[in-house]
Amino acid sequence: MSRLRVAISFGPGPGGWEESLAFAREAERLGVDSAWTSEAWGFDAVTPLALLAGQTSRLRLGTGILQAGTRTPALVAMTALTLASISGGRFILGLGSSGPQVIEGWHGIPFRAPLQRLRETVEIVRLAISGERLTYSGNHYTLPLPGGEGRPLRTSAPPAPVPIYLATLGPRALEVTGEIADGWIASSFMPTRARPFFDAIRRGTERAGRSLEDFDVVAGGVVAFGDDLERLIAPRKPGFAFEIGAMGSREHNFYKDAYARQGYAELVERVQALWLDRRREEAAALIPDAFVLEANLLGTDAMVRERIRAYRDAGVTTIQVAPEGTSLGERLETLGRFMDLVEAVNAEPPPASAGPSR
Repeated sequence: MSRLRVAISFGPGPGGWEESLAFAREAERLGVDSAWTSEAWGFDAVTPLALLAGQTSRLRLGTGILQAGTRTPALVAMTALTLASISGGRFILGLGSSGPQVIEGWHGIPFRAPLQRLRETVEIVRLAISGERLTYSGNHYTLPLPGGEGRPLRTSAPPAPVPIYLATLGPRALEVTGEIADGWIASSFMPTRARPFFDAIRRGTERAGRSLEDFDVVAGGVVAFGDDLERLIAPRKPGFAFEIGAMGSREHNFYKDAYARQGYAELVERVQALWLDRRREEAAALIPDAFVLEANLLGTDAMVRERIRAYRDAGVTTIQVAPEGTSLGERLETLGRFMDLVEAVNAEPPPASAGPSR
C-alpha cells in the first residue's frame, strides 16, 4: 500500500494572497505534497497557480477544478503546457464539468452532454501536449474546423507529460474517470460509505485494462482538533445545508445525489426542500452530527488518526485538508499536528485488507 499524501487548497482566504502564500510555503516545508485551486464564479483556477509556482519549489500544483466547457480544449492544453513549464513539471490538470447553474447562468453556455464534452476535451488535450498535430473528429469538437482555412497545427511549446484528474460524481462520469483519467478529485465524499464511487471507477479502469492501484484519489475535508465535538461540528452544518440545497436546482444537484447514493437519500431530500423554501436554519439543523464527522477529520488526536485510517482504507491516496484556525499561526499548527498523525499512520503495518472500496 502506498504512503498517504497530503494536499491543501490555495486561494486568497480572509488574510489575502500574502497570507495564503505564507501558508503554502510552510505547508511545503512540512511535507505537504500538493496545492489545489478552484473556480466557480469568482477567481479563476489558473492565475493563482502561476503565482504559487514562483514561490515554491517542490509542491505539486493542481487545478481542482478547471471548468472544462468554458475554454476550448486547445486553450486548456496551452494553459497546461504553460503551467507545466513555469513550475518545472509540477502541474496537475484537474478538470470538471461544473453544473448548469454556473455554465449557463454565469458563462451563458448550454450545459449539454457535459460528459461527452469532457471526454473529448481530455482526448484533445492529450494529443496537444504530446506534440501531435491536432486532427480530431468528435461530437462537439472537430479540428481543424471543416470548410474553413484552418490547418492541423502542432504546439509550438515543448510537449510535456501532464497528469489529468477529473472531478466527477455520477456513476457514468465515474466510469469515464476510471477509463481515461490519471486520478479522481472527490467531493461530497464519506470514506466509510464510498463503495458506490469506487465500484464505478473500477468498472472504468477494468474496461481500459488498467488497475485501480495506480490511480490517485484526492479526497478529504476540514481538519480540526479538540475535545468539544459540538464546537467542531456545529459550524460545519450550514455549509452542508448550502451544498445540498443551493449548489444546484431542484432537478439537478449532483452533490445532493452523491450523498443520496451514500445512504442519505431521505435526509438530503428534506434538507433541500427546506432550503428551497428559504427555511435555511431548519435545513442546517437537520444535518446529523454523524454526517459532519463522516465527511471531515474532527476531534481528538485519536479520533483524527482513525479518520485518516478510514480514508486510507477506503482507497484515498491523497487527503486534501482545510486546517481550522482563526489565524495563520493556528492553521499552521493544525496542519503540522495533522502531518504528524499522517506520518504515524504511514508508519503502521499495512492493514490485512485494503478495505471494501479498493
